[in-house]
Amino acid sequence: MRRARRWASGLAAAVLATGVITAQAFADNASAEPARYAALGDSAAAGPLVPPIDWSDPFCARSLANYPHVLAESLGATLTDVSCSGAVTPDLAKQYNVLNQNTDIVTITIGGNDVGLVQAALGCLNLFPEPIGFSCADRMTSGGRDQLAEKIESLRPVWTNAFAEAKRNAPNAEIYIVGYGTYLPKGGCPTQIPMWARDSDYIQASISKMNDALEAVATSAGVTFVDLEPSTVDHTVCAPPNKRFYEPLLPGNPAAPLHPNAAGMANAAKVIAGAR
Repeated sequence: MRRARRWASGLAAAVLATGVITAQAFADNASAEPARYAALGDSAAAGPLVPPIDWSDPFCARSLANYPHVLAESLGATLTDVSCSGAVTPDLAKQYNVLNQNTDIVTITIGGNDVGLVQAALGCLNLFPEPIGFSCADRMTSGGRDQLAEKIESLRPVWTNAFAEAKRNAPNAEIYIVGYGTYLPKGGCPTQIPMWARDSDYIQASISKMNDALEAVATSAGVTFVDLEPSTVDHTVCAPPNKRFYEPLLPGNPAAPLHPNAAGMANAAKVIAGAR
């Protein structure tokens, strides 16, 4: 009988203790502040022409459905989005003003404008099939030199300094360098992007080289690189409108040409969340 009473008393104490612990955990969770998230970078983060538009800074052509907003919502984080269309790496210096020791998460997409990839792609357009016209790949690799590859290599120290500066400004944050996706499939698609197959392959290969360089620099800087290429390989500008993540010259979904659409932004947010 005494043993039964002792067992009952012990059970009651355990239940009470569990209740106290559960209540304390609930109180701790309730009092925890949302993560502070800052999004930096260029138009691949800003999302020009993806509705709804963020009219707080029309010059930057930001979307309220860009990957920073989608990611912040999924994480329950408070967002400060200073991504801006047209940004190059030196512009990050101004964007870093939103970072501090209380920042918990930082994403940065940068590099495409430094390399001049959109301009290079536009310079590769050919309205007629070979041999009518000129190959941009031949032009930019003439004399045994690859102009875009050289530009990418020259930017490594610039990106190294930029990512180190991000760490200095947000010393307690998780920092993610978000790469660029697979815009063009092997051989391209002349009906969507009027390029010769080898020129299309050259542009996408250059995007991959840039991603490789960004990943190497990010790793050296001790920050995380997020690779979007694998998740986008079947969702290029050549995919049907309901499957593509990037828009061609004549978009089938609301987005700037050669930029991510809403589905592409949602995919980027998912991949970044999976990298945490």
